[in-house]
Amino acid sequence: MATHTIPPMHAVVQRHHVAPPRRCGAVIRAIAATATTAEPDTLSAAFWDYNLLFRSQRDECLGSVPLRVTEGAIPPDFPAGTYYLAGPGIFSDDHGSTVHPLDGHGYLRSFRFQPGHGTVHYSARFVETAAKREESRDGASWRFTHRGPFSVLQGGKKVGNVKVMKNVANTSVLRWGGRLLCLWEGGEPYEVDPRTLQTVGPFDLLGLAGAAADEANASAARRTTTRRPWLQEAGLDVAARLLRPVLSGVFDMPGKRLLAHYKIDPRRGRLLMVACNAEDMLLPRSHFTFYEFDALFDLVQKREFVVPDHLMIHDWAFTDNHYVLLGNRIKLDIPGSLLALTGTHPMIAALAVDPSRQSTPVYLLPRSPEAEASGRDWSVPIEAPSQMWSVHVGNAFEEENRRGGLDVRLHMSGCSYQWFHFHRMFGYNWNHKKLDPSFMNAVKGKEWLPRLVQVAIELDKTGACRRCSVRRLSDQYARPADFPAINPSYTNKRNRFIYAGAASGSRRFLPYFPFDSVVKVDVSDGSAQWWSTEGRKFVGEPVFIPTGGGEDDGYVILVEYAVSKHRCHLVVLDAKKIGEKNALVAKLEVPKHLTFPMGFHGFWGDE
Repeated sequence: MATHTIPPMHAVVQRHHVAPPRRCGAVIRAIAATATTAEPDTLSAAFWDYNLLFRSQRDECLGSVPLRVTEGAIPPDFPAGTYYLAGPGIFSDDHGSTVHPLDGHGYLRSFRFQPGHGTVHYSARFVETAAKREESRDGASWRFTHRGPFSVLQGGKKVGNVKVMKNVANTSVLRWGGRLLCLWEGGEPYEVDPRTLQTVGPFDLLGLAGAAADEANASAARRTTTRRPWLQEAGLDVAARLLRPVLSGVFDMPGKRLLAHYKIDPRRGRLLMVACNAEDMLLPRSHFTFYEFDALFDLVQKREFVVPDHLMIHDWAFTDNHYVLLGNRIKLDIPGSLLALTGTHPMIAALAVDPSRQSTPVYLLPRSPEAEASGRDWSVPIEAPSQMWSVHVGNAFEEENRRGGLDVRLHMSGCSYQWFHFHRMFGYNWNHKKLDPSFMNAVKGKEWLPRLVQVAIELDKTGACRRCSVRRLSDQYARPADFPAINPSYTNKRNRFIYAGAASGSRRFLPYFPFDSVVKVDVSDGSAQWWSTEGRKFVGEPVFIPTGGGEDDGYVILVEYAVSKHRCHLVVLDAKKIGEKNALVAKLEVPKHLTFPMGFHGFWGDE
């Protein structure tokens, strides 16, 4: 696969006149004209296509509109249900500030399938978080006042602005126990009405409304701590107690940072979630609390673990007996911290990746009494060969082996530490008004890019690791891929197929990202089949909808972004036929005036 380097963003921007922020309508029309008339595989087309993918959508679809079928038809065996897609909706305000996509206000989209009528109805609304109400009281005009962890304000207050933790509820969505929740990577979920998408309000899932209640719950929790020297651990406890009131009182950070990625254990009927302590971002240790809820949101199990690593966790995994964390090692960046406090750099600049060790720590934390009884020191990670930044997990499972122990398998995506960059993700540069696609598409080697891998761990009957290996899931498909998904019926057990968003490499100046394909990997033999869009189109995260007893009996749904035409399409693929010409079953068109920016994570809920 050839490597192409795109010149820096500003070199492209200078070729086009960008009007002041208040003339946003004229800017959009100018961009639209440029994107439509540009040749499909030019530097200019690549730049504008990428930026149109993250174009703000201020309008909401408060009712529901039927989507027009442009290709195929909704199959009669497609189940009735709703596909919810979370993601940001707005990136620029009316006063000159442009925020990072991760700091864009949550914009929830829903596609309600009614196969009996052959229809799909679409709705979309902003999640009315406290920050959204402050920054847009009337829904028409916007003034960003919160910096957000990844952004710098151009038209707002910089120096002394402590509004950092901007809960935008934009990362993932979950329907559980009759509730629809929108989650973010640093605060409590927001509950939304599953039919109208009207925001109900914050949902105190962890019971943290009162510190006393939290302390009472903590006393009942089972806690496993690290085995540091007593004096060192005591010093970290003192530092944590000093940091908590500062982070909470000054920066309004919650004491526990709930991660946006959750897990569902279908066999036990449980929802699993994990939270980190706020001060963990600044200390050389990590405090994780795992929660398990039943279908009524009653807490079934709560366990706490303190590990002696400075880690950043985005996604994670679980098996019958373990919680599994692939640690991304980070460190405090003192110069970056000082720049972040001035407001001239995003707050995330206070952290940096820590590539000092050429391995990946895998923490197998005991979920069950059987795992804890093995006597293994779970605060000591298994060091997987090669250094890898963990991105997303598709599945994890464990099976008994002939030595009386367990074989643990993870199917996931990961990239290199060299490729990952905290405050340049998505090509964000706070000195300019546009995103730079060159950062996501200029690399020195294929192994730097996000890729699908299997992590295989063999434990003996005492819980000791005999061997650990990391390999590509498919040598046949070595292109960049992420957002791995499986048939949810196979969660937590051996699966054969995995689906992911992927890059075909057909765009000269956008060879790696955004994705334009869906790849289906057969884990049993490493073979791969794929379906790709054509022309100037991109795709989001694939979601599997099961319909039968076989593992690939079902459909894969995803959103296709035809940016040069300013259209979004909902695409339905036959999972069995991916790789064949007739894999596409149906394509439905969102009205042009409701075209929305790229989403993050979705959820399918049967009626």
